[in-house]
Amino acid sequence: MRIAVLGAAGMAGSRVVTEAAHRGHALLAVYRSTRPDTLPPGVTPVAGDADDTDAMCALFEGVDAVVAATRPPVGREHTITATTTALLDAAAKTGTRALVIGGAGPLAVPGHPGRLVLDDPAYVPPQWRAVAAAGAAQLAACRAHEADWTYLSPPAVLEPGPRTGAYRRGTTTLLTTEDGTSRISAEDLASAVLDELERPCGERHFTVGY
Repeated sequence: MRIAVLGAAGMAGSRVVTEAAHRGHALLAVYRSTRPDTLPPGVTPVAGDADDTDAMCALFEGVDAVVAATRPPVGREHTITATTTALLDAAAKTGTRALVIGGAGPLAVPGHPGRLVLDDPAYVPPQWRAVAAAGAAQLAACRAHEADWTYLSPPAVLEPGPRTGAYRRGTTTLLTTEDGTSRISAEDLASAVLDELERPCGERHFTVGY
């Protein structure tokens, strides 16, 4: 496949680029201001702004799928909905499938189907609530859009780590281990992203975790 990764310099996006290149896909690594220092063979770096629908339309022509791994700066979490909508506008115009790496906020708390992760201080302390709420708003923006989108909610903790290739896949409830932790490495999240792109499961919203 030919895949465009937005937010290619970020923690999740850079791992998706590495994983996709390892699997032999052709990559456009799209970055806004910070160009990746090194890129795997077969990856083309492109400067681009996800908020610029016309520019994204030009980039998405001939692309099979786009992975949105963009993250707003601290204090501007509210802008993610407009950015996601602009990106989906471009994907709809070009007929390109979009996989959005979002947040854990809109997932249900295990054992409490009526409670969202963003409302549970056990998973989201006050200082992270704005980020979690932005993820829920981002999913709502996707649900309101006609584009061909899939929204991937990571677990409560996403951080760099080893690539094991092993993870569990869930739907709209947070995945936890026996000790109650909810986490995955960015490397294994990238593996889940590529698995979904290569073998779509048909779910609009899903999660992964250990």
